[in-house]
Amino acid sequence: MSDTAAQEEQREAHQGERPEQGGRAEPEEERHRRQRERRVAALRGARRALDRPGFVTTLRERIALLDGAGELYDLDEPSDLYGNGVVAALEERTAALLGTEAAAFFPTGTMAQQVALRCWAGRTGNPVVALHGLGHPEVHERDAFSRVSGLRPVRLTDEPRQPTADEVRCFEEPFGALMLELPLREAGYLLPTWEELTEVVEAARERDAVVHFDGARLWECTVHFGRPLAEIAGLADSVYVSFYKSLRGYGGAALAGPRTLIEEAKAWRHRYGGQVFQQFPTVLSALAGLERELPRLPAYVTHARVVAAALREGLAAAGLPWARVHPEVPHTHEFQVWLPGEPDAVGEAALRQAEETGTMLFSRPWDAAGPGIVRTEVSVGEPGLEWTADDVRAAVADFAARLTA
Repeated sequence: MSDTAAQEEQREAHQGERPEQGGRAEPEEERHRRQRERRVAALRGARRALDRPGFVTTLRERIALLDGAGELYDLDEPSDLYGNGVVAALEERTAALLGTEAAAFFPTGTMAQQVALRCWAGRTGNPVVALHGLGHPEVHERDAFSRVSGLRPVRLTDEPRQPTADEVRCFEEPFGALMLELPLREAGYLLPTWEELTEVVEAARERDAVVHFDGARLWECTVHFGRPLAEIAGLADSVYVSFYKSLRGYGGAALAGPRTLIEEAKAWRHRYGGQVFQQFPTVLSALAGLERELPRLPAYVTHARVVAAALREGLAAAGLPWARVHPEVPHTHEFQVWLPGEPDAVGEAALRQAEETGTMLFSRPWDAAGPGIVRTEVSVGEPGLEWTADDVRAAVADFAARLTA
């Protein structure tokens, strides 16, 4: 999964208590912790899965990511100190891939984006950031923009779609920066069309606003847009990318853009506590992701469309009402599945299938999406390339039988 373990814990944690059998009450947080442990164990034990995210593996397996690191960087070079050496090499490679003048490595994307937008606010004289209400800063960062960086986020829309050019052009107050999350994860990893994206960017330019891409998952957008990374990133004034989501590194992010912006960002990185003494393990894992995983992403995206079509067919054959795959044709290698039911019951069926058959079709949590409707996310990685459409349909039939039983 592209989430970290901490993010998944956050998504599952709720307050309150829930009765157990025998009349005892169990704290909700404890129940979700046990469910997550069971799900991770089922995924580790499954013979077949559509993806195996790094955070469910052991330390030994994660360390193995650096096997062959000598092919990525000269290991006889001095170790990095406060951002030089191998860190600078990663920054140069990232800037080259994105077609920007420079890039800066950050320990987290949250820090990178706060710094970027703080720098832009100083240059535009306007601390207002226009963004989507489902964007990562609004959903997952505890109001960090306003509480830490002196920025004021305003929501262009809360609808589960990308913002439109008209919404940008007609917004009722000035803003200094437009932030676009590509893809918009909470809405189903949605992307605009290339034409829609260029129109939104042009609308921001008409308002003298800078454009920043939250591109944590920008790496896998090339198939949908039919454009190379540098051309996509070239639409924006600055871009953030993650090294641990799609690229499966240990962590870390990069901010890319004009050299003067990046130089200023590095000063703020130090002030925010991001000037880390040594970062070579994380940086080497990022280089491994760029070398090994980045070239595979287009195949994952293409096969996700095969998996999604087979899921739709299997759910329809099972006769489950209100079942849907969203979007019907995935924009990236990740998408949503919606089903009738309650989170506990649907999650239990998914877990039993993995535990009893060794096939894990749905490995992520099921969340309530409305009365009697649940939603999960599906990611297709390298293990998923082995699944044929028939394999997916057979797994759906087995899952549906457990669910209806």
